[in-house]
Amino acid sequence: MTNAHFLDELAAVIADRHQNPSDTSYTSRLFAKGTAKIAQKVGEEAVETVIEAMRGDREKLAEESADLLYHLLVLWQDAGLPPKAVYKALAARKN
Repeated sequence: MTNAHFLDELAAVIADRHQNPSDTSYTSRLFAKGTAKIAQKVGEEAVETVIEAMRGDREKLAEESADLLYHLLVLWQDAGLPPKAVYKALAARKN
């Protein structure tokens, strides 16, 4: 799938990993490490995204952007922030 609905599907998987932890799940292990570690990962991925943008490597930029979005979805779940709240904030900026 290559559309934005995929983010909602990924968010649902992340929520499931949060509610039903598994030792084999990276997402579950990340939740177990706590908010500070999750936020740190978001920061790391944001820096890596910026680096690839500055290098001009579109393929690496896409990969790092995907990592950033994934970790951001984990952070939202950890904070109890549904993606719809972010979508609403984005929609308000459209004008």
